[in-house]
Amino acid sequence: MKDPKVIRNREDFSRLFKKGKSVPSRCVVMIYTENGLPYSRRAFLASKKVGNSVQRHRAVRLMRESFRQISSEHTLKEGKDFLFIARSTILDLKCADVKKAIEAAMKRESCI
Repeated sequence: MKDPKVIRNREDFSRLFKKGKSVPSRCVVMIYTENGLPYSRRAFLASKKVGNSVQRHRAVRLMRESFRQISSEHTLKEGKDFLFIARSTILDLKCADVKKAIEAAMKRESCI
């Protein structure tokens, strides 16, 4: 069964890009908006600008694990959609560095 807390629909991604607020960071760009649901959803992207498929998959794994750690340590605000887009600088970083960048972006916008 698919996890309902993961964004998969094209309409949801389009709404995020059109109406979402962008928060840049050193290695990640966070876009978020209200979703009208009783829970928060998330998605992770890495474009071909990041690198080949192995590097893109590593970038997504780093962001996913960082978000998992943050959500277990802090309580996220409910009813938001989060989209994390990797920058090419993420390839040189460790998981702890990515976690700090995502956490700083979320605290800056008071999402946690």
